[in-house]
Amino acid sequence: MNIRSLTRGDGVVIGAAVVLFIASFLGLSSVDCPTGVDCSGIDSPNAWDFLGLVMSMFVTGIVGAGLIVVGRGMPGRKVAGLDLGQFGVALTVFALWTAFWTIIDADNAGAGMILGLLSSIVLAGGALATPLVPALKAPLVGAPKPQVASPYGQPGHPGQGYGYPGAQQQPYGGQPGQPQPSYGGPQPGQPGPGQPSQGGQPGAPGPKQDGSAGGNFEPFWFAVPVARPLYGEDGSPSPIAELAPGTWYLAVEQRGPGLIAQTQDGRRGLLQDTTGIQRG
Repeated sequence: MNIRSLTRGDGVVIGAAVVLFIASFLGLSSVDCPTGVDCSGIDSPNAWDFLGLVMSMFVTGIVGAGLIVVGRGMPGRKVAGLDLGQFGVALTVFALWTAFWTIIDADNAGAGMILGLLSSIVLAGGALATPLVPALKAPLVGAPKPQVASPYGQPGHPGQGYGYPGAQQQPYGGQPGQPQPSYGGPQPGQPGPGQPSQGGQPGAPGPKQDGSAGGNFEPFWFAVPVARPLYGEDGSPSPIAELAPGTWYLAVEQRGPGLIAQTQDGRRGLLQDTTGIQRG
């Protein structure tokens, strides 16, 4: 599970789940103490004294938040035909529904019931609004620059483990000491779009810029600027993984405008959006 795939909305969901857990230990009802009567010995029960309430409201909301977070970090997992995230959203809405009608039926709602309702509102609202509000879709953890040494480096050899392109690697067809172009950009010494090549006729097609040389694809390391889904090689619409910024991945094959990429755990899939990727 990659924590860099979490969004700000997921942070809201996690925070609301923590508050909901705390509320389950607070009193569910308050006592109106008459004047002159010592009510300090009266102990108000909490949610854990009522199995049905604690399971349908508090535990359900916390489990829903957990499924949302796990579904974000491990896309493609399903429960009863639904993605983990979708199933988690349904549980948070059910927890809010239970909290609303429980507090309506209560005579004197205590701190646990009130705080539980408020956290359920934030929990369900964050779960529903995250895919719709751009501010909540932003990454929770800022992505470091891809040049940072890979976390997969070996002790004593920082940055030389899986996912690090190495300082000695050159892009396909490049020479040492020359700048490395980004994927899909013009190569050094080659004419740009609309410019004739040297020794050729104006309007003649220039050399290929798709990262292949006469059909021979050279594997290379790359990093993505933002989190992007990785789809199955068979063309299935559901993503099998998510490529996160700050990590190097290996491109092993060209597939039309996309790339067949390999993740750290050996999974391979199709990266459809290659805009702005950085080659190592």
